[in-house]
Amino acid sequence: MAPPKHIVSAATIILNDHNELLLIKGPRRGWEMPGGQVEEGESLKEAAIRETKEECGVDIEIIKFCGVYQNVTKSICNTLFLGKPVDGEPIPTEEALEAGYFPLEEALKMVTWKNFRQRIEQCLDEASQPFFVEF
Repeated sequence: MAPPKHIVSAATIILNDHNELLLIKGPRRGWEMPGGQVEEGESLKEAAIRETKEECGVDIEIIKFCGVYQNVTKSICNTLFLGKPVDGEPIPTEEALEAGYFPLEEALKMVTWKNFRQRIEQCLDEASQPFFVEF
C-alpha cells in the first residue's frame, strides 16, 4: 500500500486598520486571500505567515484560527486564519500579479473562485467559528 498523499494548506484573511481586506491576484484563480501549502516541519501558523510574505510582501500577525475546509476526495485540508498586517505594503510578486487592500464589500465581489468568498465570510463571522466543512 502506498503512503497517503495529503495536501495541507494555510490561508489568512487579513484586515488592516481601515477594515480593508488584503487580496492577491493569482494567475489561475483571480483574486483570493494569500495562502499555500504547509512545508514539512512547519506549523500551520508559520506557513500562513510565510505564504503571505512570499505572495505579497506583507508581514502579518495571526490573530486567531478560524476553521478547516476538507476536500475529502482530493485529500486536501485547507486551514484558515484571521490576521493583521504588522509591516510592509502589498506588492506584486512571482506568485501574485497584483496585491492590495480593498474595502470589504468591494473585495468580496472581486473574489470569484469556487468557495473562496464563503471562506472569507466565515472567517469574518465569529459566530460560525470554529468551523469544519467537508466536501
